[in-house]
Amino acid sequence: MICPCHFGLESVLSGEVKRLGGQNVTVTDGRVAFDGDLELLVRANLWLRTAERVLIRLGEFHATSFEQLFQGVKKLPLEQWIGAHDAFPVKGHSLNSQLHSIPDCQSIIKKAAVERLKECYHVHWFEENEAVHQIQFSILKDVVTVMLDTSGPGLHKRGYRQNSNAAPIKETLASGIIDLAHVKPFSTVYDPFCGSGTFLIESATKALNIAPGINRRFAAEKWKQIPQKVWQEERTRALDLVRRDVEFRGYGFDIDPAAVELSTANAKKAGVLPRLKFNQREIADFSPVTDKGIVICNPPYGERMLEIRQAEEIYRTMGKVFQMGNGIHYYIISPHEQFETIFGKKADKRRKLYNGMLKCQLYMYFK
Repeated sequence: MICPCHFGLESVLSGEVKRLGGQNVTVTDGRVAFDGDLELLVRANLWLRTAERVLIRLGEFHATSFEQLFQGVKKLPLEQWIGAHDAFPVKGHSLNSQLHSIPDCQSIIKKAAVERLKECYHVHWFEENEAVHQIQFSILKDVVTVMLDTSGPGLHKRGYRQNSNAAPIKETLASGIIDLAHVKPFSTVYDPFCGSGTFLIESATKALNIAPGINRRFAAEKWKQIPQKVWQEERTRALDLVRRDVEFRGYGFDIDPAAVELSTANAKKAGVLPRLKFNQREIADFSPVTDKGIVICNPPYGERMLEIRQAEEIYRTMGKVFQMGNGIHYYIISPHEQFETIFGKKADKRRKLYNGMLKCQLYMYFK
């Protein structure tokens, strides 16, 4: 299996995979590969917090011509997964390779898949009217990797955030930051810019050991190749593992009353609202209500000059109200290269992360 992830979260995801029981775990830029059985495939979809999706690796080969691409795909055991009536659309990407036209590569891979399956099923036409088996390809430096997507919609879609505010942070990235912040079942977490509540909701589901995918469906649930019993058993197991006896609490604040309302609604959908409290409050009025805790936040960035100046003013205010060395740790993600100077304190540790295509730093204050 292969799981893509945000750049900078590879070590977090590999730790998750190992804890689930993945074997032969290997890490490359933006992805983690591992071996496992059908149970682990299902478990990975249900439980991985920082993976973007779970892909089955069908094969890998070198190709610099369309003929090599065609023959390489035709040799793959597609029939192990794709039935005679299943749909098998193709999509992918190419980087630093001689085969760089995506539409052409899609067409060749589709043609090769059809030819392989024609020989296996002795048919000349595929209706493709049953379960979707999305073929994904990646061509990097002329090495082609062909995969099947078992997840469907990206794993960041947990099911609780139908709506979001203007600058949402992806659930998978939020989970990675929460892991780096060492949120535990007994933690108290604060977010003074709660937006749509993602940091606090993800913190709560982690603390209560709620599988992030428990309230959604996956493409491979419709596949005949994976028995329904496996999905049922893993879902039941996930429900049994929920911990309701933990001390976790979360407090979210936002200057916008609509954000407070949205966060509350999303937390309710996620089933963790009793653990969280949201209030309208300006950053200047931030004050933790406990002696120990973790502040995790994604303050406004600003793209235009006026917005950037406003964001910098917010950073200065944060520097005044975030008191260091008193049992509260701070984890702040920002793309502003002068954040530490404006905030007024040098981070104890920094980590480069990408929020979409935006290069950011996670500034960590824990001493």
